[in-house]
Amino acid sequence: MRKWLDRYYGRLRTFKANYVLLNLMNPARMVHARRMYRKYGISRSPLLPIDSSVMPSAGTEQPWLDRADARERLGRDARIQALPPDIRQALLQWPDKGYVILRGLFTAAEVDAVNGEIDRLVGEGVVDFNFTGRKIMFAYRKSAAVRAMANDRRILDVLDLLLGRRMRLFQTINFLTGSEQAAHSDTIHMTTHPLGYLAAAWVALETITPDNGPLVFYPGSHRLPYILNPTFDHGGGAFTIGEDAYARYESTVARAIEEHHLQAETFLARPGDVLIWHANLLHGGMRMSTPNASRRSMAAHYFAEDVLCYHELTQRVAWVEEDTAAV
Repeated sequence: MRKWLDRYYGRLRTFKANYVLLNLMNPARMVHARRMYRKYGISRSPLLPIDSSVMPSAGTEQPWLDRADARERLGRDARIQALPPDIRQALLQWPDKGYVILRGLFTAAEVDAVNGEIDRLVGEGVVDFNFTGRKIMFAYRKSAAVRAMANDRRILDVLDLLLGRRMRLFQTINFLTGSEQAAHSDTIHMTTHPLGYLAAAWVALETITPDNGPLVFYPGSHRLPYILNPTFDHGGGAFTIGEDAYARYESTVARAIEEHHLQAETFLARPGDVLIWHANLLHGGMRMSTPNASRRSMAAHYFAEDVLCYHELTQRVAWVEEDTAAV
């Protein structure tokens, strides 16, 4: 049943009532949302559609490195001063650029273990590609190797420091080829209240070249205003999500890149290299010079434990299993 739902994509996904029904059928996964609604004073049922337009505005906090004095505060932080010089320099650029690159974080053996597990799980039909035909979702639930890489303390310690809160795994996405996805911010898909308490780590699982669809990102774009449902015409209504909402969103992002003269950078990487980015950093996947060229990689998304997680575009709260991760 779940595999069918993951692969299905069509008009039925635009009806908000379907998500309300799924929420009703999964009360255990709604516990975190109910707790966060109480914490942040959101006076509506978490079963109902929700997006940033109904979030409280009073008293909303920012991650400490999203504030105006972030560069100075980070430079004075004793935890940063204690780090090796290469990692310290990588983290110091976060307030201005919105990303961190950690070269050679994982060994060849760790990379091979994850690749082997993904091949096995796909071959045995334990995991499959979602409706995009390119993304293998939540493989960490089926693989100890994938789970260990996604929950590696070397990543989590960096995220805890950058976000100023304890971070936890939200999801993993494994790729065998490039995504070729247009530029976007993760916040349109995986949103937090307060905003900004989400980050991603992208792990190269083979050599990433200009030819096999590398990840592309726009340094500094995380400082632009968030593009959320109230800020563009998504085509939805009271009962439906716009059928072409994501295409409209992508067009809005493309205009922002052009208007702000943002310059793209490409992440060319060796196996085991990691790119960590801010929730609002615009990024995507370049086209593959050779169709279906191998580009093994894994993206993991993380959120702060004590914030509300929801999905802005589809207007529903995230399912959170309190002892594992969110869906």
